[in-house]
Amino acid sequence: MKSVHFPSSFFIQNRERLSHALKPRSLVIMHANDEMNRSADQDFPYRQNSDLFYLCGINQEKTILLMAPDYPDESLKEILLIRKPDTKLETWEGHKLTVAESQAISGIKTVRFIEEYESTLASLIMFSHGIYLNLPELLKSIPELPNRNLRYANELKVKFPAHHYDRLAPIMRDLRTIKSETEIALIREACNITNAAFNNVLKTLKPGMMEYEVEAGITYEFIKSGARGHAYPPIIASGINACSLHYTHNNNTCNDGDLLLMDFGAEYGNYAADCSRTIPVNGKFSPRQKELYQSVLDVLKYACSLMRPGNTINKIHSEVCRKFGQEHIKLGLYTADDLNAESKENPLYLKYYMHGTSHFLGLDVHDVGSKDAGLRPGMVLTCEPGIYIPDENTGIRIENNILITRDGNVDLMKDIPIEINDLENLMASGVPG
Repeated sequence: MKSVHFPSSFFIQNRERLSHALKPRSLVIMHANDEMNRSADQDFPYRQNSDLFYLCGINQEKTILLMAPDYPDESLKEILLIRKPDTKLETWEGHKLTVAESQAISGIKTVRFIEEYESTLASLIMFSHGIYLNLPELLKSIPELPNRNLRYANELKVKFPAHHYDRLAPIMRDLRTIKSETEIALIREACNITNAAFNNVLKTLKPGMMEYEVEAGITYEFIKSGARGHAYPPIIASGINACSLHYTHNNNTCNDGDLLLMDFGAEYGNYAADCSRTIPVNGKFSPRQKELYQSVLDVLKYACSLMRPGNTINKIHSEVCRKFGQEHIKLGLYTADDLNAESKENPLYLKYYMHGTSHFLGLDVHDVGSKDAGLRPGMVLTCEPGIYIPDENTGIRIENNILITRDGNVDLMKDIPIEINDLENLMASGVPG
């Protein structure tokens, strides 16, 4: 990943907050993500376990974090285990972190090599009453094959069956949901980089371009600006492709008269932006496209007004669905009589709006957090209403990233062009906004 400096105090404070949330005489065991094979001797680009990064800032594979805040020996309250630097390995893969570098990044004084894991663990296990395991709980994050944390957890339960095991996920969810100023600054920068990439699209998009050409321009701007790259596989969907919510083939032609839906965001310092914009390929909305786009934009603004402390994501979504029912009538998609006669099991809006309005954002694009929890200052979430009409060859989604504040919220993407006139004018001018 591109180098982004974090003060070690950020990770120290995160570990302190975790320590205060643990039961007495507990042990936390957390492993790095696996390296995932792509083909033959090639691996996919490595991405660190978000929880591990949040607590120590180490992006390197095969890292282990142990925390035993009540352990009597001060030097063993926090232990980081890393790969042992090896000249032959570094010849092929490049520099690996030294003990001193790991200490400077994490703020952890006791750094050992992973060969010492078993002997280090033995002392901590004997002292601990309970063990917190870092296991995935979000349904979509549970891998088909057991990951490193799950494999080691199964081994522990066989070796130490009399110990009590606790879930770390709910605690990490509560810690990570409220963003610090450091995190907010990183998300802002991810949004700024995303803005630059979108303005490049407005400057360059022309009928006949391939979707992957648009993706390439975005990728170039991300990497040039110091981002790691895309925070998730980008959706560059022209025409009917925009009606497939997770379309990522990006291999069709952007045709004159079609709309282009783009869902993309930079990852900066491991923190994500998540933006959606829909623009006319030829630079000019048709009257019907303008009508549909403005409807979605109006719903976006309404949804953003609901994002304030005390409300919940699920309640906001319910209000947005109700609002869309009214909008769909105005757009001629169904009548008021149809709406009054709809069944609760199959509401009419679902035909044209079938995804959620919002999710949490942070180290992961779909970040940890409960959609039934009251919103609190420091939470960052998306706002992304849309409309999808295959019969009209049209899909429109508009998405901004919202920071909850004490008095309401701040739109972190307020500078990314979104109004019809602004989009058309910028595309006509051929220069970034």
